[in-house]
Amino acid sequence: MGGFIPLGDASRPPTRFAVVTILIIVLNAWMFMKELAYGDRFIWVWSAVPIRIIHGHAWITLLTSMFMHASWMHIICNMIYLWAFGREIENAMGPFRFAVFYLIGGIVAMSAQILGDPFSRIPALGASGAIAAVMGAFLITFPRDRIKTFVFFLIFFRITLIPAALLIGFWFLMQVLNLGTVAQVRTGGVAYLAHIGGFLFGIATARLFVSPQRMTYRRFS
Repeated sequence: MGGFIPLGDASRPPTRFAVVTILIIVLNAWMFMKELAYGDRFIWVWSAVPIRIIHGHAWITLLTSMFMHASWMHIICNMIYLWAFGREIENAMGPFRFAVFYLIGGIVAMSAQILGDPFSRIPALGASGAIAAVMGAFLITFPRDRIKTFVFFLIFFRITLIPAALLIGFWFLMQVLNLGTVAQVRTGGVAYLAHIGGFLFGIATARLFVSPQRMTYRRFS
């Protein structure tokens, strides 16, 4: 068993306080506490169920579902990725633009998942689609930056620097290869189509949101 965990941009440390990124993490944590407290009924009401959406019901869940998670591992992994990539993109866009970008990216990602399986009755939830949009924007904005990454295989592990283009490109390739699996509440399923939709949105729109005046010089460590 092996994998990697991105820890942050080693080439471009954040120069501003990432208030929106932190607020998103806090909101995700708060919603997860609500899920634990109120159980499956809360999840059913506020997650995105494709068949409800295509019949014109509960459209608000396109928004609320991106702040919900199926398990502790689900939310922890997503928040690690958001922290690793979100701070620099927020710095590059500015707090307001980043918040708008994140929310639209999440809605586009969830819509892609729903369109891929419109008659499903399985609740879809998670921040990973919106975070995929952030990763797509990072790839376009800082492709040559090096990402401090925790790499592990069985009992061996190390922290190394990996080019953003290579790390994010490999992640996206894995989403494409695994396309077809639909997220399921509390079963560990993954909405790969949402990841792909969010990622492509990030790539396509990043330059519309990034402010050149807020870009920082690269500083290698």
